[in-house]
Amino acid sequence: MTLRMKDLNEEVLDAWLRLTTAISNTKLVSDMPYNEALICNLLYNSQKQQPDMPLTATDLCKKTQMLKSQMNRTLQSMEDKGLIERTRSTLDKRQVFLWLNTDSPAFRTQHEKSLKLIDSLIARTGEEKAGKIAQLFTEIAIMAQETIQ
Repeated sequence: MTLRMKDLNEEVLDAWLRLTTAISNTKLVSDMPYNEALICNLLYNSQKQQPDMPLTATDLCKKTQMLKSQMNRTLQSMEDKGLIERTRSTLDKRQVFLWLNTDSPAFRTQHEKSLKLIDSLIARTGEEKAGKIAQLFTEIAIMAQETIQ
C-alpha cells in the first residue's frame, strides 16, 4: 500500500466518522427512534415506487440488517403508535404486508423535518453538487453492503 493510499484511507475514514457523528448529533430523526424512522423511509419509498408490492418484516430485516426479534418489537411499537398497518396476504396466510400510514402526525412531522434539513443542505451545496453527492452516497452504500456481506 502506498503512502498516499494510507493517507487516503485515513481521510475517508475521518470523513465517514464526521458525517455519521454529525447526523447522529443533529438528531436528524429526533422525534422518533432511528430504527422507526428508517423503516418509515423504506416503507414510504416502497409504497411510492411499487404501490402494489408491499414489504414484509423479512424484507425489512434484509434491508436494515436488524434481527427479527428487534424488527418485531419495533414494528409492534410502530403499530401501537399508528405509524404502520399490517395486512395478512390472501394468497399466503404466513405473509404479513406492512403499510406506512402517511397520514400519521408523527410520520408527517418527522418527514417534513428531515426534508427541511436536507433542503438546507441542498441550498448550501447547490442542486448540481447535491445530485452528485446523492449519486456518490448511493455508490458508497452499495459498495459497503457488498464488502460487508
